[in-house]
Amino acid sequence: MKQKTRKSVSKRFKITKTGKVLHRSAFARHLRRKKSASQLRRQNKLRQMIGPRARRIRRMLAIA
Repeated sequence: MKQKTRKSVSKRFKITKTGKVLHRSAFARHLRRKKSASQLRRQNKLRQMIGPRARRIRRMLAIA
């Protein structure tokens, strides 16, 4: 039987062509007033997930 993609995971993570797992930074949605401008700029970027967690995400997306 064909493995299904977990839709909640597909909305939160992105897989690059080379297989890297990217995700948005945490703590960037609200309560932004007390954070510095440099911290907010850093949190706008996508972050790479590494190790066993990335492997698990790829499996949930039916890629690996």
